[in-house]
Amino acid sequence: MEVINIALKGTLAGVLGTGLGGLLIILLGKLEKMVLSSVIAFSGGIMLSVVFSDLLPEALEMGGAFPAFIGLLLGVVAILLMDLYLPHCHFYNGTNGDCKQGRYIRTSILIGLGIAMHNFPEGLAIGAGFMASEYLGLSLTFIIALQNIPEGMAMAGPMKAARLGSGRILWWTALAGIPMGIGAFTGALAGAVSSMVLSLSLGFAAGAMLYVVFDELLPEAHELSKGHSATFGAIIGVIVGLMVSLF
Repeated sequence: MEVINIALKGTLAGVLGTGLGGLLIILLGKLEKMVLSSVIAFSGGIMLSVVFSDLLPEALEMGGAFPAFIGLLLGVVAILLMDLYLPHCHFYNGTNGDCKQGRYIRTSILIGLGIAMHNFPEGLAIGAGFMASEYLGLSLTFIIALQNIPEGMAMAGPMKAARLGSGRILWWTALAGIPMGIGAFTGALAGAVSSMVLSLSLGFAAGAMLYVVFDELLPEAHELSKGHSATFGAIIGVIVGLMVSLF
């Protein structure tokens, strides 16, 4: 029953995150670059603080250095392979040629598939986090849902340009968050096996999040940045993340 509850929380985080991104595009269109830069960098800063103040310490405590760092390496490699074979686009700039040409609908489908695949390992992080502690699981759920908002915006932008109805945009962006629930279910099952497997899972989550922060969030935030919006957004994110973990 506990595993099912964790899966539902992971699903909710995915659906609300990408769905909210779609809703913002429906209501507002593209946000100012400086605002989006700050939000993306803020998400990255919070994720970094969680990795180093919660995920890795928990992984080391559960199983020691070896499984924790093997898991971290596996997490980095898993997301790297997904980026190589399942590339996805971001809100203002494309990460492959399909985002710069062709029909808007085809572009949104490609982006949505990439986002859905990337949501699975993020769900693993949520599942493993809940098996370590309720606090860590809830923190990860909130942080990853926040990080998914720009992803939902990326998917919704071409749909809006193609003049799809608001209901269809909201439906498809929310649907892209479903694999996060599957990942959370898998992560919770793995974490329930033994402390060694839980340590490996938490390390995997840390590695996956580090890759996402340094390969996607911070570079894109700086590309969109006006002035120091990305820098201060990331710093504030780290501070907020540390405050949450302390209190």
